[in-house]
Amino acid sequence: MTAKPRRPAEPSGSRTTARRDLIESEMIKHASRLFAERGFAGTSLQDIADAMGVTRTALYYYVKSKDDLLAKLVTEITEGAAAAIRAIAADDARDPATKVRDIARLIALRRADQPARFLLLVRSESELPAQLAKANETAKRDTLRQLTDVVDQGVTAGQFRPVDARTSALAIIGMCNWVAWWHHPNSGRPSGEVADQLADLAVAMVSRHGGSGPREPGPAAALALVRENLDYLERTIRPLTDP
Repeated sequence: MTAKPRRPAEPSGSRTTARRDLIESEMIKHASRLFAERGFAGTSLQDIADAMGVTRTALYYYVKSKDDLLAKLVTEITEGAAAAIRAIAADDARDPATKVRDIARLIALRRADQPARFLLLVRSESELPAQLAKANETAKRDTLRQLTDVVDQGVTAGQFRPVDARTSALAIIGMCNWVAWWHHPNSGRPSGEVADQLADLAVAMVSRHGGSGPREPGPAAALALVRENLDYLERTIRPLTDP
């Protein structure tokens, strides 16, 4: 029987944790790129080890299998982001516009900084094991629900136009997700700058613009403004009239 390879001695304490974090980060970076390029089924642990310049045996100290590595990636991409978005949405110190901006910036920055990881998830969704697929869908629905609620809060408070909250949330998420396809971290434009611009666009998408009169002349524009104000009035008085 072949003896199981012994794990090499490593420094103890914080240095061990830092080394593990560094190696796992490199492993996830190379795995996400290879999974995105070749597909999950077309990539082996040996491919990932070769990309890192280590042996496959060394990888087993940090990950049990290719499925385990995919699970780490999915958890980081979906559940980690969903938790951060929940925290923003629950922060009563931020008004709806600030929440929308911060949520949009968070999503856009993640896509701009780590496009390969998101593209991997998109291309591998149909191949995910049942448990991972369920976790991924749960996290996506939670993100949509949180952002929808924030937009609805802004409409009710009169800070946003009386838009359909769910449609607006889907549009903002889609806009931010699309960054993964067209932005590259080494393009010369900082990811933070891209995320800031998209966050501003997300707020502009739902915000009321200055002035109470119609933006265009004519009866059609005036009627649209009346409908807008009636929608806002209905949203405002609904909590007072509901049993």
